[in-house]
Amino acid sequence: MYPLVRELAADGIPVTVTCRVLQLARQPYYRWLAQPVSDRERAEAHLAHALFEAHRDDPEFGYRLLADEAGGAGHHGCDRRMWRLCSSNGWWSVFGKPRRGKAGKPGPPAHDDQVRRDFTATEPNRLWLTDITEHPTGEGKLYLCAVKDVFSGRIVGYSISDRMKARLAVAALSSAVARRRADTAGCTVHSDRGSQ
Repeated sequence: MYPLVRELAADGIPVTVTCRVLQLARQPYYRWLAQPVSDRERAEAHLAHALFEAHRDDPEFGYRLLADEAGGAGHHGCDRRMWRLCSSNGWWSVFGKPRRGKAGKPGPPAHDDQVRRDFTATEPNRLWLTDITEHPTGEGKLYLCAVKDVFSGRIVGYSISDRMKARLAVAALSSAVARRRADTAGCTVHSDRGSQ
């Protein structure tokens, strides 16, 4: 906003009026006018540019390796400063740890493991395995829940959605039951006990 105040002052509008309308204090404006960009801000901008160039060249680098690259270009700073610049601009490694949100509500209690690591079946529709996979696309993430019959090794049911909700797993299981049309009573469904 300070360049605007300066331009309006050059057009004859008093600084007091402009600052009152824009709800700015006059003292910081005059301090900025004496030195528009501080030496520290200028050095930080050059350092941020060096970090950005390093991140654009190697997006898999974390802030420590980006700092090494910037140091090789003649821009130095402490680890905390490098982390702050990378964090505020979102320059993270593409292989970084996933960001965790708040803990969700606990689901129903898990059932006992009836399979006990014995993934074999003597006939169809006795043991089904299920899991959910995530696939990144150009339009966002896509989730696939598949149900596999252990006896034949075939996918007997699946569902796809852009949200990983319980209805994704329910739809996949319903699809498997509808496709098999056989007696599925007594069939064991084994999963990794995810919340869905």
